[in-house]
Amino acid sequence: MSRGDCVAMEPRAGVSKQDIREQIWDHMESQNLADFPRPVHHRIPNFKGASHAAEQLPCLQAFKTARTIKVNPDAPQKNARFFVLESNKTLLVPTPRLRTGLFNKITPPPGATKDILRKCATSQGVRNYSVPIGLDSKVLVDLVVVGSVAVSEKGWRIGKGEGYADLEYAMMVSIGAVSKETPVVTIVHDCQVVDIPEELLEEHDIAVDYILTPTRVITTGCERPQPMGITWSKISREMMEKIPVLRSLRAREQQAGKDVTLQGEHQHLPEPGRQQAVPLSAGRRPPDTPGPEANSMEAARGSPAGEGAPLAADVYVGNLPRDARVSDLKRALRELGSVPLRLTWQGPQRRAFLRYPDSAAAQQAVSCLQGLRLGTDTLRVALARQQRDK
Repeated sequence: MSRGDCVAMEPRAGVSKQDIREQIWDHMESQNLADFPRPVHHRIPNFKGASHAAEQLPCLQAFKTARTIKVNPDAPQKNARFFVLESNKTLLVPTPRLRTGLFNKITPPPGATKDILRKCATSQGVRNYSVPIGLDSKVLVDLVVVGSVAVSEKGWRIGKGEGYADLEYAMMVSIGAVSKETPVVTIVHDCQVVDIPEELLEEHDIAVDYILTPTRVITTGCERPQPMGITWSKISREMMEKIPVLRSLRAREQQAGKDVTLQGEHQHLPEPGRQQAVPLSAGRRPPDTPGPEANSMEAARGSPAGEGAPLAADVYVGNLPRDARVSDLKRALRELGSVPLRLTWQGPQRRAFLRYPDSAAAQQAVSCLQGLRLGTDTLRVALARQQRDK
């Protein structure tokens, strides 16, 4: 495709991000540049020639030196995921809409052939050959590959409008998985490379260092700083309810003294001397505490209820296997992105109580943990108050 084929795609003055998205989606469909799944509207568009564009990824020096690479799960990057696996590098793929965590690590079976690796790189393969990576895994990402609807030669990027790629990057910053030096690559059709007015850019938008198209490799030399972490003032309560791992990260940053005021919230600072919730950590095991009436972790521990977290809510976890250990439950919670503020283990009673910052977080944890199994046993999960009433 010649550069001239993209002239019709140059945005008009005064356009919005959505205007640019619609122009590109319409153009790709009308010119039959789109590939399955179609229509490409409201997607990171797949395009004819995507596999060819991805063939240039292994040629980048940033790829050659990388050991762990995060690639988005969309169709245009399928070949990019294959090249990561074929090069025997660690492939991380974000979980769909971040519902169950941040990353999945793709683990091909031993001795996998190229055909098997190609299957592992598909969306079905990501589901069948992956294991979740917890927030405490200390993973370091050397290269990030993102999808785009539009991107400029200056490295400015527009996604499909839901903000997941930007949020994934911000979350990676939050856990120390990436730094400002971590290169970012996008793979697009030539027609998706357009001018983007600078006034459309926001502080949470990620920029790209390399653009791969079927005909070009563009080194942007972008000097725009990447997001420094999660901009909590942009996060809504609705988003917090949909993404459990966000609540875990918010609790961590709150305990570190950061401002985690959400969109539409008034900033709340803890009063000096107030007791703070103790985070779940791999090195601490709460003592077994008797008492079937205990429906909160403070009550179960014999500590003052309500101090420091007056709106906290508890989740009951029952039917624990007789040989289960607290570390087994902690690991499962991390993998699901539902790490509580506190965990009270009552092994002899085959139950535990999980404390979350508020009732919404507790309810989301109940939904997320339904069907959770330890060994061969399916756990019973309910809000602690509901369990007591039963």
